[in-house]
Amino acid sequence: MNEPEQDGGGSRTPAIAGLAIAVVLLVVGLWLAHELTAASKMQDCLMSGRTNCNVIEPAR
Repeated sequence: MNEPEQDGGGSRTPAIAGLAIAVVLLVVGLWLAHELTAASKMQDCLMSGRTNCNVIEPAR
C-alpha cells in the first residue's frame, strides 16, 4: 500500500512558535502573580486601618 513517509527533518517553525508562546505565557503569568501579590498586600494594609500604605523602596 502507499503509506506517507515520515519526515525525519521536519520544519522546526511550529516547535519554535510553541516555545515562544510558552515563554510569553510564563512571563505574563509571573508578572500577573507579582501584581496580584502587591495589590493584595496593599488591600491588607488599607483594611487594617492604616493611612500610609505606600511602598518604600530600599536605597541602593
